[in-house]
Amino acid sequence: MVSQYHKEELGKLLLRLTVALLMLFHVYSKLANPGSLEWIGGPLTAYGLPTVLADGDYVGEILAPLMLVLGVYARLGGWLIFVNMVFALFLAHSGELLSLSEQGAPAMELQIFYLMGGLVVALIGSGALAVPPD
Repeated sequence: MVSQYHKEELGKLLLRLTVALLMLFHVYSKLANPGSLEWIGGPLTAYGLPTVLADGDYVGEILAPLMLVLGVYARLGGWLIFVNMVFALFLAHSGELLSLSEQGAPAMELQIFYLMGGLVVALIGSGALAVPPD
């Protein structure tokens, strides 16, 4: 029989892997189309922010998910994903806030999943099933 402790640790691992692997698939299109980062620079400058912040997208969508997969500084990785998604919601999806998809779900359901998934990992940590468990 699996103990409650092992169930919680397995749950933390599954959460980390789900958020991280889906985010890595998400970033693939940006890596295949490098011009997409140039697009991010436009909204940044419109708000008076430096375009170099667009490179932070790679931190939030590549480095942070890898941190979650391994469990290395998973709390920091969760915060990086959370902040990355705050910027994404603010810069690219603010017009979709009250919109629904064709299926009737919130138009930003994927973005909200990443936002909240990153926040939950940041709050609960990596668990025992990580390279350096916390």
